[in-house]
Amino acid sequence: MYFDDHSLQEGLGRRALRGGAISIIGRAIIALVQVGSVVCLARLLTPEDYGLVAMVTALTGFAPVLVDLGTRDAVVQQLRITEGDVSTLFWLTVGVGFSFALAISASGPVIAAFYKEPQLTGLVAVSSLTFAASALTAQHQALLRRAVMFRELAIIDVTAAILSAGGAIAMAYFGLGYWALVTRPVSMSSLMAAGVWWYCRWRPGRPVLTPAVKAMVKFGLNLTGFSMTDFVGGNGDRVLVGQRLGARTLGYYQNALFIYSNLLDVLIFPLHQVAVASLSKLQGDLGGFRRSWAKALSTVAFYAMPAFGILAVTGADVVVMLLGEKWAETGVLLSVLALRGIPHSVERTLGWLHVAAGRSDRWLHWGVVATCIQLLALFCGLPFGPLGIVCAYVIVMYILFVPALAYAGAPSGIGARDVIRVVGAPLTGALATAAVGFGLRASLVAGVQPVERLVILILTYVAMYIVVVVGLLKVREPMRVILSLIKAPSQNR
Repeated sequence: MYFDDHSLQEGLGRRALRGGAISIIGRAIIALVQVGSVVCLARLLTPEDYGLVAMVTALTGFAPVLVDLGTRDAVVQQLRITEGDVSTLFWLTVGVGFSFALAISASGPVIAAFYKEPQLTGLVAVSSLTFAASALTAQHQALLRRAVMFRELAIIDVTAAILSAGGAIAMAYFGLGYWALVTRPVSMSSLMAAGVWWYCRWRPGRPVLTPAVKAMVKFGLNLTGFSMTDFVGGNGDRVLVGQRLGARTLGYYQNALFIYSNLLDVLIFPLHQVAVASLSKLQGDLGGFRRSWAKALSTVAFYAMPAFGILAVTGADVVVMLLGEKWAETGVLLSVLALRGIPHSVERTLGWLHVAAGRSDRWLHWGVVATCIQLLALFCGLPFGPLGIVCAYVIVMYILFVPALAYAGAPSGIGARDVIRVVGAPLTGALATAAVGFGLRASLVAGVQPVERLVILILTYVAMYIVVVVGLLKVREPMRVILSLIKAPSQNR
C-alpha cells in the first residue's frame, strides 16, 4: 500500500478531514505533554539552564528539516513511486544525517567560544545525535503519510513525546540540570525512529540512482532551501539574544517562543501533512483544487486566529500561573508575540500550495525574500531588547502574510483577493475582539484574581468572536466542516 498509485480516489475529502482531525488531536496531546513538562521543568531548572540549551538548539535545531533533503514531501507529492526510489532516498538521507552529526559534534568548541560558554562543547556533542536519529526516520514517515496512516503517526509522536518528557523531568529532579533539556530531543527522535520502523515494515534495499530519484532530490532541495532560510530567519534572534544579552535573557525569550511555537504546531503543522497528501491528488482539477484550498484555509483561519487572540490577551497570566513569578518577563513577551500568531497561523499554510502544485522552487524564492525581511526586522528591534524584537516581528508578519499566500497560489490561479476573501472575516473578528480583551484587562478586571480574570477574558473573547464573525460577518462554513467531521464516524458504522 505504500507504493500504490497516488491519483484521485473516492472519498478523498472525508479521509483528508479525518486525517487532519487525528493529526490535530495528536499534536494537541503532544502540546499538553510539552507544556506540562515545562511547568515541571521550569520549577526545577533556571532561566540560565534554558538559555544555555537554546544557544545550542539555535544553531543545531535544523536537523529535522535538513537531513531528509526535503524528500519526505517529495515522496508524498509523487503520483507514482517505486521501492527502489525510496531505498535510494533512504541511504542518501542516512549519509547526510550521519555526516552532519559528526560535523556538528566536531564544531562544539567553536560554538562554545562564540558564546563564551565552555560547557556548550558537551551539549553540542549530545545534541548532534538528533541528526542521526532523524535520518533513520524520514523515509518511513513519508511512506506512512503517503498511505494516509495518520493515526499510526499520531500514536508514534504522542508516545515519543510522553516518554521523552518523563525522562527529562526525572533527570531534572535528580539534579542533572540542563542535561535534562538537551537529551530530550535526542530521546524523542530516537523513539520516533523506533516507532516508524515498527509500524512501517518496509525495509530499504540497494540504492539505484534513477531519473525519478534525481527529480525528487531536486524538488526536495528546493524545500530544504526554504526550510533552511526559514530556520535562519526564525533562529537568528535566539543566536543574537544569547550572544549579546546572555543566557538568562535568552531563557525568558526562549520559553515565550516555546509556548507560541507549540500552539502554532498544534494548529498548523499536522495539517501540512494532510493538505499536501490531499491537494496533490487534485493536481489535474484546478477548480477542485481551489475550492478545497479555500475550504481548508477558511477552517484554519476561523479556529486558529482566535486561539492566538486569546493567548495575546491572557498570555501574561498564563505564564505566571504555570511557570511561577520568576518567569513574569516571559509572559509579557508571549502576550505581544501572540499577536503575530493571528496572521502567522495562515501564512504557515503557504507550503500546501507550493508543494501540492509541484513548485518547490517558488517556495525557496519566497523563503529567501521573507528571511531577509525578517532579519532586517531583527536588527531594527535588537537595540530595544527582546520586546523590541517581538514587536518588529509582529509588524512584519502583518505585512507579509497576504503576499506570501498570493505568491504561493499564483500557479493555481489563487491571488491576493482570494486570500483576503477567505481570511478577512476571521482576521477582523480576532483583532477586534483582542482589542476589547486588552481594554477589559486594563480596566474592569485589572484587580481581579488571576484565575478569575483568565476565565472572564476567555469567555468574553469567545462570545464576542462568535458574535462578530458568525453573527455579523456570516461565516458559517467552518462550523459545518466540524459538524460533518462529528457525523462522519456514525455514518460509517
